[in-house]
Amino acid sequence: MRDAVTSDGIVLVAHQDSSPYRHPTGGGLTVWDRYQVFDLNAKIVAGNRQNRLTVYWSDLAMLTDGALKNLRPKSKTYKCTDRDGLYVCVSPGGGISFRYDYRFSGRRETVTLGVYGPAGLSLAKAREKLIDAKRLIAEGVSPALEKQRAKRRLKEARSFAHVAQGWMDKAPMADSTRNMRRSIFNREVLPHWRTRLLSEITPDDIRAHCKTIVDRGAPATAIHVRDIVKQIYAYAILHGEKIDNPADGVGPASIATFRPRDRSLSPTEIRIMLGLLGDVATLPTIRLGLKFILLSMVRKSELQDGTWDEVDFEGAVWSIPKERMKRSRPHNVYLSTQMLDILIALRTCAGNSRYILPSRYDADAPMSRATFNRVTTAIAERAREKGLPLEPFTVHDLRRTASTLLHEMGFNSDWIEKCLAHEERSSRGVYNKAEFEMQRRHMAQEWSNAVEAWEGGRPYTPVLVIPETAGARFDPRL
Repeated sequence: MRDAVTSDGIVLVAHQDSSPYRHPTGGGLTVWDRYQVFDLNAKIVAGNRQNRLTVYWSDLAMLTDGALKNLRPKSKTYKCTDRDGLYVCVSPGGGISFRYDYRFSGRRETVTLGVYGPAGLSLAKAREKLIDAKRLIAEGVSPALEKQRAKRRLKEARSFAHVAQGWMDKAPMADSTRNMRRSIFNREVLPHWRTRLLSEITPDDIRAHCKTIVDRGAPATAIHVRDIVKQIYAYAILHGEKIDNPADGVGPASIATFRPRDRSLSPTEIRIMLGLLGDVATLPTIRLGLKFILLSMVRKSELQDGTWDEVDFEGAVWSIPKERMKRSRPHNVYLSTQMLDILIALRTCAGNSRYILPSRYDADAPMSRATFNRVTTAIAERAREKGLPLEPFTVHDLRRTASTLLHEMGFNSDWIEKCLAHEERSSRGVYNKAEFEMQRRHMAQEWSNAVEAWEGGRPYTPVLVIPETAGARFDPRL
């Protein structure tokens, strides 16, 4: 037993067990227990008079790690109090849990903050959780109900792979875009996080994985991985998942940076490119396909996934369905005589394949996505070796080249944008649904004539005015 005297002379009595002790001096009786405070309403007789039990609180009543370690189970569950309403319950089995009682919306509730022990909570951590619980109450949230909701969310948590599959199948995107993203997802994302829950992927995980992809020389793929993960989480949040999007904390610039996409070739560079195209070790169909992209201004994926049932040789038009277009709108490519010649040659080489450019290994599959990229890289390398003025370029730069030079020639911007399958999103675009078929046919032929002339080393002056016989007819008769 240990006595201590406070500044006002009150004697505190501390003892190991739970029996109350009386100090006979004065009219006040102080009862103290090492672990807990007893019933404040208790009374005890001292001499010939009753004295109300008085308990004086001090820091000596707070729990300590040493006291917690020395707690022993009894036949029934009992409590030991800490400060600020925190207490522990000791079960007959020896389990020690931190709890907090409070009133919420007129009812009494109890929240269990955690279990004491090496694999559970420390006393300091339990006190931090108590502060968090009180903060929730102040914000009008029940800590006990919020804990139940968290358990339910964990139980119902879906895996990253499950949500990703839903996004891949249902998110609106062009088929060509979906195919590209599915390929990247299956190769770069799914094997890495197949068994993870949505809540288990962090910004650091994404950043580290993208770094490994960049280190092997594929920075563009790393950017796509980050974008795919970002869209998967956005899809999950849209459908009710209560999670943060970890990709928001990973900026594209932190993964890789690229030169601005403003490269367009001059007529001289076009001549050099087409001249070197014949020197590059590749299939004749690949050479024809790259030239066709320059003439037609289509995207690489639109040609690679193109099928022969979309091509009308008699009407000189290639109709690409909306499912394969980036903007999910059908697009007509009006074919010049040079483009028709290329397609006829490709049709001869395709054999029984349904694809305009089939894979060299499987006639029932389109050509590899990387084929054209390898060819453009080889052309630029060959130009460097020969000291020719041709800077590196990409397949997409051929679309930009056509747009730039057609604008410089003086052709109407609306015709050019329609050829590029760009849709104006202003009110003007909403009301203007013109396709400019005859104008685009004329411009496509002039552009093909110009490229053909430049390839032969000759200058070319385009005809900007459409011949009257080629103009659109507005006939109200059926």
